[in-house]
Amino acid sequence: MHIYNSMTRRKEEFKPLNEGKVGIYACGPTVYNYFHIGNARPFITFDVLRRQLEREGYEVTFVQNFTDIDDKMIRRANEEGITVKELGERFIAEYYKDAGALGIRPATVHPKATEHIGEIIGLVKKLIDNGHAYAVPSGDVYYRVNAFPGYGKLSGQNMEDREMGASERLDVETDKENPADFVLWKAQKPGEPAWKSPWGMGRPGWHIECSAMSMKYLGDTFDIHCGGKDLLFPHHENEIAQSEGATGKPYVRYWMHNGFINVDNQKMSKSL
Repeated sequence: MHIYNSMTRRKEEFKPLNEGKVGIYACGPTVYNYFHIGNARPFITFDVLRRQLEREGYEVTFVQNFTDIDDKMIRRANEEGITVKELGERFIAEYYKDAGALGIRPATVHPKATEHIGEIIGLVKKLIDNGHAYAVPSGDVYYRVNAFPGYGKLSGQNMEDREMGASERLDVETDKENPADFVLWKAQKPGEPAWKSPWGMGRPGWHIECSAMSMKYLGDTFDIHCGGKDLLFPHHENEIAQSEGATGKPYVRYWMHNGFINVDNQKMSKSL
């Protein structure tokens, strides 16, 4: 099998890390709403990839997460007067119902971010200990982008692009060392869910969740990481920085990204 590797920007023959076995991590949904057909495209695309690898005789471990703590989830839960946990449980159940109707097989593991807080905190601590991250007085923890020379190798973004405000899920903050630094742990705000940490009550940032969960189930280095092309930067770029900054090892061997479903020349989204 040959696949297009987003990292090298060319088709490559697929050779697994361990003979006869393949580890795949796919970024799953943020469970604050039903998924639409545009969201379904990566679910279907990478389910087909998994099936083809199995058809070729590989034993595939397929991990697809649920992001069940997020700014959008907090906002919607507050609007509905329910907890974030209740909201997440409702739309995880709806995911399984709709994915099943589309013939998408469940992943080998569907980890939830909120069930991996210990792993996330451990990874953040490791990054602080080796100089790749720092805590600020507010209780937030940031990744020190300048400490990772390979930043931008997946997306082709340079530091100037990053500092000029490339899109990400962060509030504007004034206590960063560098405008390009991104959040690993967010200090609790009034009314938000939070967990105990060495930096006070808070919750994980978006990017660190996937690093912690993927490495727990697939190891420090694994075969394929996939998702929509909108995740290439900053999400996947930041995952590489976090994971390789923590372990000193290559994070992923093959990166795969699907294109969008467009409606009237616009990316299909819930706001259309």
